[in-house]
Amino acid sequence: MIEIPSDLHPSLVPLAFLLGTWQGAGVAEGFENQEGPDSEACNFGQQVTFAHDGREFLEYVSHTWQLDDEGNRLRPLESEHGYWRIREREVEVVMIRDQGVAEIWYGELAEGKPQIDLVTDAVARTPGSPAYSGGKRLYGYVNGDLMWVGEKATPDTPLRPYMSAQLKKAVDPREWVADLKDLPDDGIAFFR
Repeated sequence: MIEIPSDLHPSLVPLAFLLGTWQGAGVAEGFENQEGPDSEACNFGQQVTFAHDGREFLEYVSHTWQLDDEGNRLRPLESEHGYWRIREREVEVVMIRDQGVAEIWYGELAEGKPQIDLVTDAVARTPGSPAYSGGKRLYGYVNGDLMWVGEKATPDTPLRPYMSAQLKKAVDPREWVADLKDLPDDGIAFFR
């Protein structure tokens, strides 16, 4: 179920399905490792937070890390920070990546379903950042999960898929604190 906070700016209601902290895993390709480019696919974990403070934008924070075969964290992959706005069904995103890349994305909210297609409009890179010339992303709310797929291009490589993930809404323990008073003192009685 999609909840709409009472203090959410009215223009952001179409993006309410994004709100919260999401965690999950996916598959990534083409990240650099210590020895150089790694073109083999790897599993990654991700935590994404979409938050609001009542103004006309959502704040976006994403952290990803490579996972081993057992699901343990090996190393960070990338972090992103940004701001999402919407006018009617037109979505705009300003994003900064830890690799020295700044991006402006534009896209559209699908008609009648919680899905957003984005494409880069502008990319700025620092001299030390990896080669990158643009990208596309698709975000969707499917059966209570946030799913996304990203494509990227470099000056030498055409647009191609590079990451996708399925994320589940993380539960905030603060929501459970109120229920603790209803538990028996010894805790064991709960299981009887």
